[in-house]
Amino acid sequence: MNRPLERTHRREGFGPAAYFVFALVTLLTLLLCVCAGSVSIPLGETVSVLSGALLGQERPENAAAAILLSSRLPRVLCVALTGASLALSGAAMQGLLKNPLADGSTLGVSSGASLGAVIAIAFGLSFPGLPFAGTMLLAVAFAFGSLLLILGLAWRLDRSLSTHTIILIGVIFSMLVNSVLSLILTFAPDKVKNITFWTMGSLAGSSYANALVLAAALAVFGAVLLRLARELNAFAVGEDNARHIGVNVRRVRLAVLVSVSALTGVCVSIGGSIAFVGLVTPHILRMLTGPNHRRLLPASLFGGAVFLLLCDLAARVLLNPLQLPIGVVTSLIGAGLFLAIFYRNGRGAP
Repeated sequence: MNRPLERTHRREGFGPAAYFVFALVTLLTLLLCVCAGSVSIPLGETVSVLSGALLGQERPENAAAAILLSSRLPRVLCVALTGASLALSGAAMQGLLKNPLADGSTLGVSSGASLGAVIAIAFGLSFPGLPFAGTMLLAVAFAFGSLLLILGLAWRLDRSLSTHTIILIGVIFSMLVNSVLSLILTFAPDKVKNITFWTMGSLAGSSYANALVLAAALAVFGAVLLRLARELNAFAVGEDNARHIGVNVRRVRLAVLVSVSALTGVCVSIGGSIAFVGLVTPHILRMLTGPNHRRLLPASLFGGAVFLLLCDLAARVLLNPLQLPIGVVTSLIGAGLFLAIFYRNGRGAP
């Protein structure tokens, strides 16, 4: 009796062909970003070095291998995983709140995570053997607390949780956090340069350990969000209707909020504040996949990785040999794309 319904969901889902295309585009973009940079390395040599490393062969004693394996590959992996995590989180939050402007940066979650991370950096909070664990734990905790605070205040002011109320409170909260960050910098003058560059967003100097942490967080919390795609579709028609068709609204809401906060906190603790990835990417992909979260969430996973990889590549090569903070590039590109989307929608485009 359930087979027709299952076939319908399978047709509506993200099919194998689409998976292959998105995965191929992501892989090719990742390979391009590994090859290109302040020092360009030929594709053939890049493939040879990477394949040799995967097969466990001895690393060649040359500058190209050192650049690829010690610096560029871990950075590119971290960029891809961060982009995938932020875009997936943004798409899930937009679905949960039925708010096309919801994401970590507009809701103030990234600002809260930044505050937690800066406190850890400024006052040297860490754990023995895990130098970035203190930063990560405080970033995750502050991200979750910020999200609860913002939504709680929005609910007290406007029980309908309208877009304008949430965004307004998020902007005010971000301004408050920026003031607190400035106050913290006065008590840690020796770390002003590191903290300022970090708050702009940068994945320079990322390590394989950072990539492993990002991959683990995405595997755990990203899987939770992907499994809740059908429930997020039900939220699109209202919480009451979702409850009537058997969705545990409270459990789903809590699972999404915890997962988004954890992913945002981990990304911020490693790469700093990187805006617009979770806001713009789902908008672009929604034009291709439609509003169905069974297609949108996986597409956002790949699309976010590609978007941030290209932004990081631009940050590395535009002013070569200088490197721009990746957060600056995403803000410039994201703001332009978002204005174009608003202009397109304002003219009544389908």
